[in-house]
This record gives sequence, C-alpha cells and structure tokens, in this order.
Amino acid sequence: MIETHGTSMTSAHYERMGHEECEKIHLASLEILWRIGVDVHDEKARELLGKAGAKIEGIRVRIPEHLVMKALTTVPKQITLYDRYGKAAMRAGGYNSYFGGGSDCLNILDHHSGQRRKPTLQDVINATILMDALPEIDFVMSAFLPEDVDQRIYDRYQMEAMLNHTTKPIVFVSPDFEGCVAAVEMCEAVAGGAEAFQKKPFATCYINVTSGLVANAEALQKCMYLAEKGLPQLYIPLNAGGVNSPTTTAGCLASMNAGTLLGIVLSQLVNEGVAVAMPGWNGGPYNLQSMVGNYVLADEQGVTISMGKYYDLPVFGLGGSTDSKALDQQCAFEATISLMTALLHGANIVHDIGFMDAGLQGSLPLITMCNEFLGFLRAATKGVVVNEETLAIDVIEELGPTGSYLGHPHTIRHYKEPFYSKLFDKNPYSVWMKRGGTTMEERAGQMVDEILEKHHVQPLPESIQADIKKIVNREQEWINSSGA
Repeated sequence: MIETHGTSMTSAHYERMGHEECEKIHLASLEILWRIGVDVHDEKARELLGKAGAKIEGIRVRIPEHLVMKALTTVPKQITLYDRYGKAAMRAGGYNSYFGGGSDCLNILDHHSGQRRKPTLQDVINATILMDALPEIDFVMSAFLPEDVDQRIYDRYQMEAMLNHTTKPIVFVSPDFEGCVAAVEMCEAVAGGAEAFQKKPFATCYINVTSGLVANAEALQKCMYLAEKGLPQLYIPLNAGGVNSPTTTAGCLASMNAGTLLGIVLSQLVNEGVAVAMPGWNGGPYNLQSMVGNYVLADEQGVTISMGKYYDLPVFGLGGSTDSKALDQQCAFEATISLMTALLHGANIVHDIGFMDAGLQGSLPLITMCNEFLGFLRAATKGVVVNEETLAIDVIEELGPTGSYLGHPHTIRHYKEPFYSKLFDKNPYSVWMKRGGTTMEERAGQMVDEILEKHHVQPLPESIQADIKKIVNREQEWINSSGA
C-alpha cells in the first residue's frame, strides 16, 4: 500500500480537478439522471428503482436527486479486503493506493521466444504465482484469457487457478451472471461458508457496465446479487468520449458519473451499507484518430479519480499499462506515468499492471518491471521524517567535516531505508558488462523465471481444492447441457 496526501506533509499532494469542478460534474450528473435517465436492462432492477421513487418509462429509468443523496449517505467510504488467512490486506479508501494485475488479455508476449502467442491456463497460473511473489503487487487478477479451456466458462477455470495459487486478495471478472455466482461459491468454499466470506471477503467482482447511460442486464444482476450477499463490488460504467458520449472531458465524465451513481443507488436499495467502488479511468475523449480503446491517454488521467475523492468513495483505478506492443520506451513511459497519476490522485485499487496493446496483450516481465517502478514511486512520494534521530546533529558533531560515516552506528541503523532496485542497473559500465550487459527487459525475464522456479504458495487443503473443482465441473456440465 502507498499513501499520499497526508496532512502532515509526509506524503505527496496532487489533484486534477478541484472541488468546484467536481461539484459541477455532480450537479450535471443529477440533472442527467432525472431529465434524461439511464436505460436499465433488467426488470427486477427497474422494479426496485421504481418502488423507491424513480420514474420508469419502458427500460428508461429517471432517478430523482433525493435517491442519490440518500444512497451516498449509506455507502461505505472504504472497502476492506483480506488475504486467504483472514488478515486485513487492503483498506481501500481515502488516499491508500493498492496495485495489481488485470484480466483476460487475449495474447501474451512470451519472454522466452519474444513472440506474441495465445495464452493457456498455465499462463494464468504463472501470472498468479508471479503477482503473489512480488512485494509491490497487492492483489491478483487473472491476467490472461486461456484458450485451452472451454471459452464459454473460461472465468471459472481462471478463478480456480487464482484461488489455488495466491494468498493475496483477488479481483475477478465474469462474462455472465452465472460466472459471478460460481466465483462467489468457490470463495465461500475456501472461507468456510457464506457468512465467513461475507465477514472477511478476500475477493471482489469487477462489474463491467456497458456505459454511463446503458446498464446491461448482467451488470445489474451482479450488482444486486453481490449487494444481497453483503459483498463489496466494483461497479464500473465506462464511456468513450466522442463515441457514446460527448467528446469533451466534462460531458463524457458527467454522463459516465450518472451511471455510476445509478449503481450506487441500486446497491443501497438492495442492502444499505454494502461497499461499492467507483471507476478511476476513462471519462475523457476516445482516440478518434485510431478508433482504438487505448489504455493510457493524457486527457483522462485523474479526472474520474477526482470524482471519487469528491464523494470520498473507494476508486477502482488503472495503471502500469501501455498501448505499446513491445517493451520499449513508450511502454516504460506509459506504464510509469499511469502508475504515477493513479497514485498521486489517490486511486485505491489500481489494476491492469502488465497490460499492453489496448489490453489485447499481457507481459509477465512488464508486471515485474512495474513492481520496481512502484518501489521507486513509493520512495519518491513518501514524506521526509525530520526529527532528532534523522537530523543526526550529534553524529555530525562527533565526526565533523572530515570524518567517515560509513561504519558509524547511525549509518548502520538507516542504510537499508532507501530504495534499491533489483532490476535497475546503477553500476559502472565495466561492472554492467562483466555481469552480461543485459537490458532491463532481459533482467525482468530472468526474474520472472527465478520466481516461477522458487516461489511456492501454501496450497489449499485437498478437501477445499476438491470442493472448488466440483463447482468448476458442475459449471462445465451445465454449459454442455445448455447447448449455449
């Protein structure tokens, strides 16, 4: 976890939009919700909203301001996720930032061959083990969409792999409502029951919503189901400015924020006090030159996170990604700057580390490199402790202008505190050459291989592994018999 915006000036401060701008976006969102409304593609959701006072016209739902304001008083300010052992691992709120991978890349940049290929379930397992081992990675996502399992229920196999190969919190994605239910059932099997998982959730669902003004049935069903279960959720409608919303950042963000507020209202109608995270990316102009859904665009950086800070709600952000297809200069710049802006704005759960090519490709070495970038950013944004010990006036007096500080007890106490990267090369040219003259990409690949060889995750009890496998097998039998 990295924290910024400390009031004692012991951390970095930055924001893209001020309170006045956020207030205007909020008021515009309220007007959009009431005057224009959102297309809600689920009958149960429409009934709940209608009974609470929303105006229903077919699938169009118009939500009055008082429903939004009431929901904002009951939705929690923090999402707490635990590790497999029941220890609080992520307190996602305020300016606490946690970082993890992404899900469902259709390709992997193989660091052995240097070629792009289709991923397998073993790649999902390898990514999970890697993220479990890296100290700056706080949570795990599936990384890849494996082609060697049934594509209709690939997410069930991903979830099984993650539960078996990490003890860190998990963010999961499912293409359908049934997959969300199956994932929760697997988590309940690991936790020892529904109540135990609800009390200390170690996984949460990333709900993909069509857009700010179109709420698809699967997203609404997941929202209501997770709320009924008392489980935290990441309710994420995304807009593409100039495509399905105004191209201006303010107009794009206002309509996208309207959809986010609808999700918060619906969740609180189902179960007051259930936690919901807001989106922390998009909300700005689409790349209308290429018509590609890029992951790192300058204009959208931080704007949606600012709205999360305005509401004081958890933010599901994005960072450590690139639209480059190779581990080149563009890759390093975009991965670093997206991590930096997410961190400085205070995104709480920052995903998609290791994503490339507009999310179509993933890289294990890039995940490893981003782990080092985060270590650097942690050191670069933390405050400077100034007290009697750190000022060390007595040490300066003792050694004077010409004394050697190398062997002094004060140096021994503090020399391990600075950030020392395991990947950045800081040696003279001669030492670098003696050690092979490797690039950072090569060293990152070597680190990946070393971790996969040496890092071992404590396995789940065999009985729980069997219970999870039964759920996956049940889902496979169901999809085979359904004729889908």
